[in-house]
Amino acid sequence: MICGCFYLYMKKTDLILNLSDSSDLSKIDAKIAVEVILQELTQGIVSGQGIEIRGFGGFYKKHRKPRQGINPKTSERTQVGEKFVPFFKPGKLLKEIVNKT
Repeated sequence: MICGCFYLYMKKTDLILNLSDSSDLSKIDAKIAVEVILQELTQGIVSGQGIEIRGFGGFYKKHRKPRQGINPKTSERTQVGEKFVPFFKPGKLLKEIVNKT
């Protein structure tokens, strides 16, 4: 627990407020910082280069092959086309911290 807050999930606005509260940044500057970080992460993933943050993990673009899918409601089989999906691989330090709690 880094910020002293419990969340089922953290929204972007919560992240901005926590960043602002834990630093000398105003809420506007914290919002700009979060927006820039998310924009750079997105560009890194989309470009195929990926982003690696040592100790935290890496963000990549993964290719999924075409496959046979099943509609759970009707049990109808359909063809799912190939696509790229964003992928996160946690780093060693993050895995260790998560497993301690």
